[in-house]
Amino acid sequence: MKNNTTFKISPGIIWSSSIFLGLLASVPQIAERHFKPAEAAVNSAVTASFSLFVWYYNIYTLPKQSGNKQLNKSISYSRLLTTLLIGMGVMLALAYIQQLILTHLNFGPVMLMIEVRGILINLVFYMLINLLYQNYQNQQVNVELERIKADNLGAQYELLKQQINPHFLFNSLNTLKAMVETNDQHSVDFILKLSNFYRFTLESRKLDLIHLSEELEIVEAYNFLLKARFEDGFIFTNTIHEQYRGTLIPPFTLQLLIENCIKHNVVSLDHPLHIKLYAEGENIVMENEIKPKRFEEPSTGVGLKNINLRYDHLLDKHIEIISEDKIFKVKLPIIHEHYHH
Repeated sequence: MKNNTTFKISPGIIWSSSIFLGLLASVPQIAERHFKPAEAAVNSAVTASFSLFVWYYNIYTLPKQSGNKQLNKSISYSRLLTTLLIGMGVMLALAYIQQLILTHLNFGPVMLMIEVRGILINLVFYMLINLLYQNYQNQQVNVELERIKADNLGAQYELLKQQINPHFLFNSLNTLKAMVETNDQHSVDFILKLSNFYRFTLESRKLDLIHLSEELEIVEAYNFLLKARFEDGFIFTNTIHEQYRGTLIPPFTLQLLIENCIKHNVVSLDHPLHIKLYAEGENIVMENEIKPKRFEEPSTGVGLKNINLRYDHLLDKHIEIISEDKIFKVKLPIIHEHYHH
C-alpha cells in the first residue's frame, strides 16, 4: 500500500502537552507550606524534557508500513519493553542532572519518584501514539481502497463504453454482401448508414453523455441497417416529444435496448415485432412485445447490465425493468442538463 502522506503529530501538541505535564508535576511542591521555586522549576523542566523525549522517540520508532505487509493492530510488547528500558535510562540521567543542580536532595527517594513518574508517562504516551498511528493507518487503507474502487469503476466504465457487439458487424457485412450481389439499389445507402453508425461509435467513446437527439440519430442509422436485414419484420415507433430531445443519455443506450429486443424475440414478416419509444413522466421508455424464440440461447444480461452500470456510475440512478405477460419495458431516468452540471 502506498501512502501519499506520512504520519505526523503537531509540534504544538507535543510541546504544549509536555509543558503541561511539567507544570502538573510541580503542583505538589507548589502546595507545600514552604514553597521552593528552584526545586519546582527543576522538577518541571525534568518532567517536560522527559515527555518531549518520549514523544519523539516513540514517533521515530513506529514501524514502517511496507506495501506487502498487512496492518498489525496488536501491541508490540518487545518494542514496549525496549521503550520502557530506554526511558528508565533517560530518566536516570535526568535525575542525576537534577541532583547536580539541587545537591541538598536525597538522591535515592528522588530517583525512585522520578523513575515511577517516567514509567507512567512512557506507558501513557506509548499507548496514545500507537492508537493514533493505528487510526492513521486505517484512514490510509480506506483512502487506498476508495482510490482502487474509483480506478476499477473508471476502468469498468471505459470497457462499458467500448462494448460493441461484433455479431452485428458480421451480420451487417453479410447483408451488404447479399445486397451487392443482387445489385440492390439501397446498397449505397446501407454503406453510408453503416459508416455513420460506426462514426458515431468512435465519437461517442470519448463522451459520458450525449443529447437524446444525437442518440436518436444513432438509432435511425441502426434501424436502417436492421431494416435492410429484416425488412418489415419489425416496426419501430418513436413518439418522444421535441421537448425531451435536449435531455441527456449515455451513448448507445437505446441502440443496446433495440439490439436486446431483436436478440430475444422472433422477428418475422408474418408477425412483425413492435418496438415503441416514448416518454412517461421522468422516464424514457422502450417497450416491446414478448415473442420469445423457440430455440433461444441463454440470456447473459450483459446489455441491460451495461446500461444499468452506466446510469449507476454516472448518476447514482438505476433503470427500471418491467416484464409482464406480453410486454417488456425498460424505463430510463431522464437526465436534464442542469442535473448533469
